[in-house]
Amino acid sequence: MPRRPEVNSLVTISGPPSAVIPSPFFWLIAKMPIAVADSAKARSGSVGYNLLAILIATALLGLGLAYIVDLMSRNGRAEHPAEGTITRGIGGIELRIPGSFFRNDEDRKEGFADEIELLAKLNLGLQNREVPIEVTLLPRSRARPSAILLDGVYLHQFEDEQLSGPPGLVGKPLTAAEGFTGETVWYDALSADPFVAKCLAPIVSEEPTQCLRTVVHGNVAVVYRFEEEVLMNWRQFDGAAEAWLAEMGIR
Repeated sequence: MPRRPEVNSLVTISGPPSAVIPSPFFWLIAKMPIAVADSAKARSGSVGYNLLAILIATALLGLGLAYIVDLMSRNGRAEHPAEGTITRGIGGIELRIPGSFFRNDEDRKEGFADEIELLAKLNLGLQNREVPIEVTLLPRSRARPSAILLDGVYLHQFEDEQLSGPPGLVGKPLTAAEGFTGETVWYDALSADPFVAKCLAPIVSEEPTQCLRTVVHGNVAVVYRFEEEVLMNWRQFDGAAEAWLAEMGIR
């Protein structure tokens, strides 16, 4: 009977069982749980990193979309200004001005300003139609009310002649010697706070005579520019203008 080859137990893991090594597969079995645990930890770390990356990417995407939406909405307001209001600051106060009030595109933007050009359409009873009035808003320090100019400047420059015109108003030409050529002041002589407007004859006779009236509301000076025919309804002017100004927050 052939002899079985002798196995050197020092060079093989399948040596004879003992109290210390109960089975030839002891080494393999002992190492398997460790390998499985290491693999699970690796997978867990990878999943956590992926979730964190997804959360960061989602947050950045949301921030980018919010910025795009805000930019589009701002562009939309610039392209369609008549659909809403534009916030402008002047004279230390904040105004919410309807887009349709602006006279030019340069002023249709939000922020502070030293001057704002607007166009009012006032119903003064002139054949039941709205009258266009050019309006300029300024800080109070940049303009003097017409009523103050009447006492401080105009009275000292009046000619002797008195003109007839709109009922209730006195018309006085200003002296040409002081640079007021072609200018006439119309004012209510019976009021303590009179209506005052200064009108300038046109250089071209076909053009209408233009008048200026300046009033102050708080820290904002309001300069009106309109055709002379508006003076026929001067008693309705301030009430209609103040209602229009109140729409944007000037009182």
